[in-house]
Amino acid sequence: MLAVGNIAPDFTLMNQDNVEVTLNDFRGQWVVLYFYPKDSTSGCTKEAIDFTEHLDEYKKLNAQVFGVSPDSVSSHQNFIKKYDLKVDLLADPDHSVLEQFGVWQEKSMYGRKYFGVVRSTYLINPEGIIIKVWEKVSVDGHADAVMCEIK
Repeated sequence: MLAVGNIAPDFTLMNQDNVEVTLNDFRGQWVVLYFYPKDSTSGCTKEAIDFTEHLDEYKKLNAQVFGVSPDSVSSHQNFIKKYDLKVDLLADPDHSVLEQFGVWQEKSMYGRKYFGVVRSTYLINPEGIIIKVWEKVSVDGHADAVMCEIK
């Protein structure tokens, strides 16, 4: 994973509206990048709803919030529609950004090994520097914890 103090690597991904989002376009603002495993699963849904509920407060702090997963643009569209989400979701089906940020890792379930997203969040300051990393995030209270770090 990238470490605190690193400059966040630039990338461009498509959002749920099929519009390119480039990280460096948000210099001058705080950026919350939360990486999650899969649309419409219980923990991922709870996390997306939590960030959505706090989105106005984030905007008042000059912060952008982006969720990133390996799901497709159409999957993100369905996820947003189903749960009335307001956060921007970025599609990374080839795992390029997930790998760049070190969150695409080998996991194990019931003795079976596979690769997937380790739920993680990066907080990037207005100069583009990573100032906080949350690894293996527990969803409960996470959106509040990230906001407290910005304040």
